[in-house]
Amino acid sequence: MKSENDVIIVGGGLAGLTYAIHLLKFGFKVTLIEKNTYPHHKVCGEYISNEVLPYLKWLDLDPAQLEPTTINRLSISSASGKTIHSKLPLGGFGISRFTLDNFLNEKALQNGCDIITDLVTSIDFKDETFSVGTTKSGLLNARIVIGAYGKRSSLDQKMERLFIQKKSPWLAVKAHYNGDFPDDLVALHNFKGGYCGVSKVENSVINICYLTDYQSFKTHKNIADFQKQVLYQNPQLKEIFEKCVPLFDQPLTISQVSFEKKEPVFNHVLMIGDTAGLIHPLCGNGMAMAIHSAKICAELTIQFLNGTISSRSVFESSYKKEWNRNFKKRLAVGKLLSCIIRKEKLFAPLLNLLIKFPLILPAIIKKTHGKPII
Repeated sequence: MKSENDVIIVGGGLAGLTYAIHLLKFGFKVTLIEKNTYPHHKVCGEYISNEVLPYLKWLDLDPAQLEPTTINRLSISSASGKTIHSKLPLGGFGISRFTLDNFLNEKALQNGCDIITDLVTSIDFKDETFSVGTTKSGLLNARIVIGAYGKRSSLDQKMERLFIQKKSPWLAVKAHYNGDFPDDLVALHNFKGGYCGVSKVENSVINICYLTDYQSFKTHKNIADFQKQVLYQNPQLKEIFEKCVPLFDQPLTISQVSFEKKEPVFNHVLMIGDTAGLIHPLCGNGMAMAIHSAKICAELTIQFLNGTISSRSVFESSYKKEWNRNFKKRLAVGKLLSCIIRKEKLFAPLLNLLIKFPLILPAIIKKTHGKPII
């Protein structure tokens, strides 16, 4: 079967759109399938490390056009409210997914991307060609399919990916607020059973996004009750919530958030962004990882389509190698930090150590962030 498309991207989030724009820059035919219309909000910390700025500018995607908040400081508190502060080695910026994803969507359309609003129901591979089933557009085919559909999907179940077979205890909650909070600060506040990120995005809006285990949450009537009974035990969080006015009718939630190991390539589909691996939100760098993974995958895709990489097996193994080289250690450090910070008996002595030796914290931050992408 002759492929109608060079590439089909399943999912139009940060990674999928960035990947599409990169390929379009080199003249390839790209189709992107996204189930939601733009713009829309997503559960996300909405902080991006400056490591990706050179790459975004190379793609003519300078986020300064969106007037993001400049962030260069970090504070971390224990569940009791004891707090440490640090400068962020590279710094970053705050921008909502509502604004950023829509910006990328418009750029992709301007550059010639065929964006279809539809739901992908199946992905099959035979004779070097993918067949992608959808609910409205019928069967599409392509030489390459990229998985960029986020943290979890029914596609993961249909493809029988290993991580989806293990139940995850994590629940994420996110909402926007108006209120008083420093422009240049990203804060990570712990509470029993989870941790909460607070930082500003564009237009001085405050993004509050937290992760909790379902066991802690299920004994409470609703989100508002959980926040007052659990998050408010941290005086830092109590003060923030009491000074903020919610902008959403209801917070956004996502359950079964998995931090299990995922395969960067599965059934010949190359996975990017959260679809390939999710770093714990306390590391504050998931968005930068998504963008970086799109760059790695796009560069190898171009080599494969141009014939520089001669076989699909080499193409796939090269991507696995580059994914692991860039992100495997970050994910491991993130998982270790999450285990320590969620346990007060482990976090308390670490906090005291960091107070005595403040230069250790920036060194830890660097372990979860990359170097500027040239």
